[in-house]
Amino acid sequence: MRRGDRRRLPLSLRRAPVPWEEQRATWRQARPAGIAAALKRATARPSGNWYVVGASRDFRADRPAGRTVAGTEVVLWRDAGGGVRAGSGVCPHLGAALKDGVVRCGTLICRWHGLALDGSPTAGWEPWPAYDDGVLVWVRLDEVGGEAPTDRPVVPPRPPVAEAVAAVHTGVGVCEAEDVVANRLDPWHGAWLHPYSFVDLEVLSAPPDGVGDEEDALVVRVSFKVAGRVVVPVTAAFTAPEPRTVTMRITGGEGVGSVVETHATPLTAPGAARPRTAVVEAVVAASDRTGFAAARALAPLLRPAMRSASARLWRDDLAYAERRWLLRSTGRFPG
Repeated sequence: MRRGDRRRLPLSLRRAPVPWEEQRATWRQARPAGIAAALKRATARPSGNWYVVGASRDFRADRPAGRTVAGTEVVLWRDAGGGVRAGSGVCPHLGAALKDGVVRCGTLICRWHGLALDGSPTAGWEPWPAYDDGVLVWVRLDEVGGEAPTDRPVVPPRPPVAEAVAAVHTGVGVCEAEDVVANRLDPWHGAWLHPYSFVDLEVLSAPPDGVGDEEDALVVRVSFKVAGRVVVPVTAAFTAPEPRTVTMRITGGEGVGSVVETHATPLTAPGAARPRTAVVEAVVAASDRTGFAAARALAPLLRPAMRSASARLWRDDLAYAERRWLLRSTGRFPG
């Protein structure tokens, strides 16, 4: 390690770790009204009818992929130029599942009777806009979203993909998208619910209830736990750029500019008795350290560990999101 990097070693040693049960309670700061107001502001922002459907690397050139968004079957595949194509997953001929088809030279072929789709309107099948931002794939569903459509989704600013290490985890819970977003707009629970990952969490600033979009950010100071007393302290800002997305951006400490994007995609139709929501979380990590080039070279080995860390966090957070929905749906949610 170069001498300049040694001076900037990100690891810190906690002098006197506070036992979990003795850390400062945060329930007074985590005001239900404040979280509800932040959620209301987030859900009022436009999405352009775009929904995240998975990681870019999940959509391959050799076969189609099927997704369900708000009860709507979607089929996606890559054309001959590598672009993502999307449309109804129901074959317009006799209703076959197009996700079970095959892709040949960028054309999707239905296995039942050979209807070939190159991404243009064919035999009653209509394409839907799709967008690959390099980390995630989005599809625009105007009938589902019901908003004024936009040409592109609201993709949060993130480090250039070529200069970062990105990993995507997907989990599914019995809840609605708002329960996932509300969970992420409550950073006060971090060190209590996830002591294996976060310690010494302090919310430095929370926006007032009537704040405008420019100042609508929760700023926290927190330490990521590495091992024992060794931690990486950072400052991070939580924002909600659109109704189904919350980002955590590192603004101070190691990895400035790195982001964790949490996207909530409804799977079941609106009003379903048992709603299901997919949580698609993208971690896009970057660093100005000279040694980070080695991390990028080892990205295939790092991604499973990054996905595993996200999965562990969302095991707990989805359990809470599911409970929040259960209480809301039975009229027992506080407030």
